[in-house]
Amino acid sequence: MSSQPGLHRFNAGKFLPQASAALQPPATKAAQTAWERWEMASFAKSSDASAGDLTTPPPEPAPLVPVTQIDEAELAELRLQAHKAGEAEGREQGHARGLAEGHAAGLAAVQAQAAQLLALAQALPAALQLAQNSVADDLLALALDIARQVLGQALAAEPQAILAVVHELLQAEPSLSGAPQLLLHPDDAVMVKELLADDLKAAGWRVRTDAQIARGGCRVMAHSGERDATVQARWERVSAALVRHPAPENLAAPESAEPA
Repeated sequence: MSSQPGLHRFNAGKFLPQASAALQPPATKAAQTAWERWEMASFAKSSDASAGDLTTPPPEPAPLVPVTQIDEAELAELRLQAHKAGEAEGREQGHARGLAEGHAAGLAAVQAQAAQLLALAQALPAALQLAQNSVADDLLALALDIARQVLGQALAAEPQAILAVVHELLQAEPSLSGAPQLLLHPDDAVMVKELLADDLKAAGWRVRTDAQIARGGCRVMAHSGERDATVQARWERVSAALVRHPAPENLAAPESAEPA
């Protein structure tokens, strides 16, 4: 008797219901496909790994390093030392900077003083020359003033000195021509006419008086020229010869004193 597939099977003369494919035991490993084998193996490995994770004890934690407690006094001391070190470094830097700035300032001051000294040294010769000239002029002015006073006194003491002046003019070359006239102070004119009458007549000079001419001096005027032998003119020529320039204006010519 035939049975419906999947419903019954015959065993030892009895019909037994046939189990469905879902209730049948799994096929052997040989009958499994490659994909099924791979899935099974992967699952097995994962299960083994999970089981291994559950059985392996966790690693022990790293031992804790004990934290050293810092004393507040020690911390304050460290801070103080750091502060002192900073101050010392700052002082050293400031000292070095101050030395550099001071050196630069000192160098600038020395250079300025050297420039001033150089300028003074360059101006010194001219200043010395000016001082020498000034001193020389002062000394010469003093000497001329003394000489003027001495000459005035000499003319007053020796009025006959006019005779030498007139005689010198008579001997001067070239001789004057064209009605020469000798101008003298009235007092000197009397003496000259008396003592030099022959010489004046030979030269053709005529004597005239002029109160503006100081005693001791005279002037000769002619058509051919003029000769000034007044005390003032002779004084200026002497001064010019001494100082190589005209006599100072404040140096007046010596004045002849009137005889007592």
